[in-house]
Amino acid sequence: MEWALIGLGAFVAGAVNSVAGGGTFFSFPALLAVGVPPVVANASNSVSLWPGSLSGAWAYKRELAALKSYLVPMSVASLLGGIAGGLLLLRTHDGQFARLIPWLLGFATLLFALAPRLSGWLARWRASHPAGAARRASPAAWLTQAVVSVYGGFFGAGMGILMMASLAISGHEDVHEINAIKNLLSAVIYSVTVVTFVVAGAVSWPHTLVMIATATAGGYWGATMARRVPAAWLRRFVVAVGAGLTLYYFYRTAA
Repeated sequence: MEWALIGLGAFVAGAVNSVAGGGTFFSFPALLAVGVPPVVANASNSVSLWPGSLSGAWAYKRELAALKSYLVPMSVASLLGGIAGGLLLLRTHDGQFARLIPWLLGFATLLFALAPRLSGWLARWRASHPAGAARRASPAAWLTQAVVSVYGGFFGAGMGILMMASLAISGHEDVHEINAIKNLLSAVIYSVTVVTFVVAGAVSWPHTLVMIATATAGGYWGATMARRVPAAWLRRFVVAVGAGLTLYYFYRTAA
């Protein structure tokens, strides 16, 4: 039963990520439900998402080729922030992290729910600030990316939404370019946190390997089903799950 729950959670996470994002709301609670300690569960979940982040970055290699001078400093910010976030997680006791879970899930759920409105706001903001696409990493953009990367290394859910917002505000206008940069920088964050968690021995490998396999299968299945399920419906379902989990973990924390 334990392995079935882990496999199902990761399969659904992979499918949801391939269509609308928000898969962490399914895979991370599944690990907690079978008794994996919170810090190890979060580390294992990050490792299971790593292959997907690499493939997502590779898919945009053409768009990234012209941005090398911009991506190098931003990748350094992601590297340093990811290390800091990962180390912060490892220094957090399970009891402390358990108390943070409802707040982190609530924050991620709110970000996910507001993402469409945020996209509309950013489009209007770009229209009123026609500065052109950013090609140089300003100190403000570098620092913002570092802060987002700390959050990504520590928890991760909602990181992509935060990153896309910061990239749009910093001057990027092409949504494909924004997504390409987000995928690459996310891959950097996941890669460095994976190394950090593996070296620290914070990964439950039996659970993680099952999740990698089933999440990959779920991602493939989700991609084939994407045309049949409206993304808006799936987004509402993910938000409902996230809200329910937030309330549940607030109840558990208070009990």
